[in-house]
Amino acid sequence: MSRIGNLPIEIPQGVSINIDDNNLVTVKGTLGELTQQVNKDIKVSVDEARIIVIRTSESKEHKSMHGLYRSLINNMVIGVSQGYEIKQELVGVG
Repeated sequence: MSRIGNLPIEIPQGVSINIDDNNLVTVKGTLGELTQQVNKDIKVSVDEARIIVIRTSESKEHKSMHGLYRSLINNMVIGVSQGYEIKQELVGVG
């Protein structure tokens, strides 16, 4: 059982999701557009304001891909709506 894969992804205001026949997921938001090709054994569906990722079987490979693609799509939604900021601190001699 994939705990991460079973969580729905909330779609924030201003973000649109498009899924074509080849399982290509496109996420558009105020900060840009991202695309991700999803394995054919993983199904992605959009219900109202949520994205649901479903695996087709209970094999070990499909369970691992289930959580992976859910996390990738969730990060895409966050990236086009809020963006990412990485703060680095340089430590060294000199």
